[in-house]
Amino acid sequence: MHPSLLATRRQFLGASGLGLGALALADVAGAQDIPINAARPMAPRAPHFAPKAKRVIYLHMSGAPPHLDLLDYKPELVRHDGENCPDVYLRGKRFAFTSGVPKLLGTKQPFRRHGKSGVWMSDAIPGLHAVADDVTVIRSMKTDEFNHAPAELLLYTGFARQGRPSFGCWTTYGLGSENQNLPGFVVLISNGVQPSGGQGCWGSGFLPSVFQGVQCRSRGEPVLYLSDPPGLDRDTRRMGLDALRDLNEQQAAELGHPETHTRIAQYELAFRMQMSATEVMDIGREPAKVLESYGAQPGAGTFANNCLLARRLVEAGVRYVQLFDWGWDFHGTNPNEDIRDGLTRKGTVTSRAVGALIKDLKARGLLDDTLVIWGGEFGRTPFREGRTAGGQVLGRDHFPDCFSLMLAGGGIKAGHTHGESDELGFRVGRDQVHVHDLQATLQHCLGFDHTRLTYRFQGRDYRLTDVHGKVVRDVLA
Repeated sequence: MHPSLLATRRQFLGASGLGLGALALADVAGAQDIPINAARPMAPRAPHFAPKAKRVIYLHMSGAPPHLDLLDYKPELVRHDGENCPDVYLRGKRFAFTSGVPKLLGTKQPFRRHGKSGVWMSDAIPGLHAVADDVTVIRSMKTDEFNHAPAELLLYTGFARQGRPSFGCWTTYGLGSENQNLPGFVVLISNGVQPSGGQGCWGSGFLPSVFQGVQCRSRGEPVLYLSDPPGLDRDTRRMGLDALRDLNEQQAAELGHPETHTRIAQYELAFRMQMSATEVMDIGREPAKVLESYGAQPGAGTFANNCLLARRLVEAGVRYVQLFDWGWDFHGTNPNEDIRDGLTRKGTVTSRAVGALIKDLKARGLLDDTLVIWGGEFGRTPFREGRTAGGQVLGRDHFPDCFSLMLAGGGIKAGHTHGESDELGFRVGRDQVHVHDLQATLQHCLGFDHTRLTYRFQGRDYRLTDVHGKVVRDVLA
């Protein structure tokens, strides 16, 4: 389009009070529950009411842990091990990889009560036994999806398809961050294996992209290309960023697009991160006894390293840290997916790091206002997975109807078990917690009424719990 025509159009819109900036801001401000300073979008903000939690560490066991072998002990299922699954549990149901009449599969893991509270846990997660009195186990979770990617997206964005803001983004949108030299929302992935839901699990969706998660590496440079290239000193870098900022400010004043301010904020954050990110991400600064407690090794990209990094990040003022750890898809296709030795190997290593994290946060006075979540995107069936039923390796299929999840810290009861499944583990027996109920509860701990933390997009208000969900008050301290 010729510049003169473009200028005339802008002049017309400006004279009528409908400049592009005004149109954009009107769409945002109409239902934006949280006032955002465009120049400092990550500045700390107060929630709706006094929060119990100030920050979040979400530990996602990608692939969905076999809860019946970890946290939900079913003696009756053990007694009926190997029998045909009753038709009443199969009628009208679809499973990801099982058809016909499968065989019931009782756990092979020994279960015991732990702590003064007597929380049931299996021997496959020994690192969690010592923190049983610090956690709440929910045994009545329910989701609507039985495949990994949709279930992960539903869990984190409230919708089973790409395009909605994730829980971490809603958190930084609502609260900002306490450290302006680090991202407000950091993502860490064990050994580089991405979750099935992809970057949508930490994407900003229709929220300004300044609130999206920043994926950091647990070895090497925290973020690629964060360092200045050879021959460019810091003063020269600053001059270049100042010039770029001036150009972006001109565009922001002219067009009023909120993403222009996001671009400015991201350039400035990257400049500040050059000094602070490398320091906070260096777990080698930790005492040897701390590294040993987690099972962490400097230079590795392990889940244990990421748990220790999570503590260092929240201690430094990062608002939300998301860890993804792949390897929990226990179908029984190979020995690593066996719910006996394979699960014990996986559970021993990861539970050591999780237990150390909870104890470390508690010792530093951080657990009371840090919300810790551990779990997967759905559960596993009480019967053998169909494709592997004839083999020697024992595995379970995907199962959305009932599963377990663990919470600790900021506003959550300690040493508590909520809900239960039925005697064979097929259905929620009492006190069901839907994914949206979990989201509403977590936002409540952060000081938000989940029905009021909204953002207007394409003519209507959206929220994380779109469009239902209730706070599970029985798990609150």
